[in-house]
Amino acid sequence: MSESTVRRFLFEHLDIRGAVVHLGDTWQQMQEGRNYQPTVAQLLGELAAVTALIAAQLKQPGRLTFQLRGGGPIQMLVMDCDEQLRMRGMARSNPVVLPAAASELLGAHQGGQLMLTLDLPTARQPYQSFVPLVGDSMATIFEHYLEQSEQQPSRLFLTANSQSAVCLFLQKMPEADQRDPDGWHRITQLASTVKTQELLELDAEALLSRLFHEEVSGEGIRVYDARPAVYYCPENRAKVADMIRGLGRADAETLLAEHGEIVIADEICNREYRFSAEEVAALFAESEGHKLN
Repeated sequence: MSESTVRRFLFEHLDIRGAVVHLGDTWQQMQEGRNYQPTVAQLLGELAAVTALIAAQLKQPGRLTFQLRGGGPIQMLVMDCDEQLRMRGMARSNPVVLPAAASELLGAHQGGQLMLTLDLPTARQPYQSFVPLVGDSMATIFEHYLEQSEQQPSRLFLTANSQSAVCLFLQKMPEADQRDPDGWHRITQLASTVKTQELLELDAEALLSRLFHEEVSGEGIRVYDARPAVYYCPENRAKVADMIRGLGRADAETLLAEHGEIVIADEICNREYRFSAEEVAALFAESEGHKLN
């Protein structure tokens, strides 16, 4: 499947909600030109899927960013997504990264942490929270995060390869035990039978039917319309020009003298911005002209 979607669902009779995230073309575009090793790509893909899941819950315009970092061979994973499910992300790692538990790869025991930044237009400054990396996989790390932040038991089933990044999410809601004392246990046990290939190859309806056949044929599962997720990394040369102006003419000219041009790397979008001496001179002439006027 090449589509990239978030599909929410609800076991109405059990008060258990969930979602299936499948990133196809969006995930493929995020990897172009990166040459990530398979181990690195898998963790970044799993982070992309869970980020889309959480961003889909934003109730107002905003952008959330997850950053996982520590002292392991994968120094940093970054993924951000806005309320329209426009995504971008990157990984930074050692040249060689061998397969291991996510906690070891990310250096969970060497100061590893998960940082959430939530940037809302209505807020004076972005909200940030930090939690330790608890868990041996991306799924258990975010299960711990969700239980801490939402105070509701959650289960995540994540996988990713070069073509797709997928997340199956389940969350127990406040009235679940009153509806059916065994419901949460039953549903999570059924979900635990899911195979990697089923996550990668089945669409949301087929996956839910395969895992929860009795629930589907009984009181049913309400499946909501799919929301598309897209890779979004537009070029913004004007913003970089403002950064150069912010350096000041003297520092900009020092850089030009050392390198012959100013090169700004946009790591998350895998792009470089180059400004010649003539372009830099024009930037400052323009800004100084505005001040004179």
